[in-house]
Amino acid sequence: MPTTPVCYRHPDRETYVRCSRCERPICPNCMRDASVGHQCPECVDEGRRSVRPARTAFGGGTSGRRGLVTRTLIALNLLVMVLSIASDRGGDAMVGGSGLGGLLGGGTPLTQWGAVIGYASYVDLGPEHGVAAGEWYRLVTAMFLHYGLVHLLLNMWALWVLGRDLEALLGPLRFLALYLIAGLGGNVAAYVFSAPNTASAGASTAVFGLFAAVFVLMRRLGRDTSAILPILVINLIFTFTVPGISIPGHVGGLLTGAAMAWVLAYAPRMRRSVFQSVGAGIILSALLGLALVRTAALLG
Repeated sequence: MPTTPVCYRHPDRETYVRCSRCERPICPNCMRDASVGHQCPECVDEGRRSVRPARTAFGGGTSGRRGLVTRTLIALNLLVMVLSIASDRGGDAMVGGSGLGGLLGGGTPLTQWGAVIGYASYVDLGPEHGVAAGEWYRLVTAMFLHYGLVHLLLNMWALWVLGRDLEALLGPLRFLALYLIAGLGGNVAAYVFSAPNTASAGASTAVFGLFAAVFVLMRRLGRDTSAILPILVINLIFTFTVPGISIPGHVGGLLTGAAMAWVLAYAPRMRRSVFQSVGAGIILSALLGLALVRTAALLG
């Protein structure tokens, strides 16, 4: 005498519905809609594991479309600006000071601590500070420090405009690597090619790298780049004509960003992640080598 089939997960429930994949009986509570019929929970999970996650044209995750890294970087820069203003006792951190008639703001104890400086004393006959004095952290911290609110807002506006699109194209991790390596490249250039007592800071080293990356990635995708060229040229003119701006920092960030973008854009599809990782490592090694040579020259 035939027996009524029961759900394989709930033996007390009779059912005549079977999983369209494994054909085991399933009750209404266990049914999962599928493209054809219904599937059991195990088959649904197995199908999800077998489907490769969507990737961008350059190998990144599609979660970059949410722009979380861009937003986090902006929030971090804003937080550091608040701390910088709070550390200031001279009153010129926000709107007074040097550059653009004082609008770029002056230095604070925090910028003094974290800006790129080669080898110099803060005060007469005081101890020497700077990267050559062992303060290598400055090559990173400088890209999160700004001389005043105008300086900050200009860079954050550019980061907001460029960052969201680049993060969507590259994915979060690759975009973050591009940003940090470009910023580091600009700071190393400022260290190598500026006077040892010249201080520089700002996210513009990384932002100029993003400008270069937009151009490189658009070319790789076969898209029109005529819109980005005038903006890039205007920013370069601004760099070379406005006093107080670190020319080596901007140009260094631009070139480093272009190099990193090339690695990300032209990596072969096979073993793409390995190629991109090795390329990033080579760029970082070259930057470290330049910094070591400059340190030896300053201390020699």
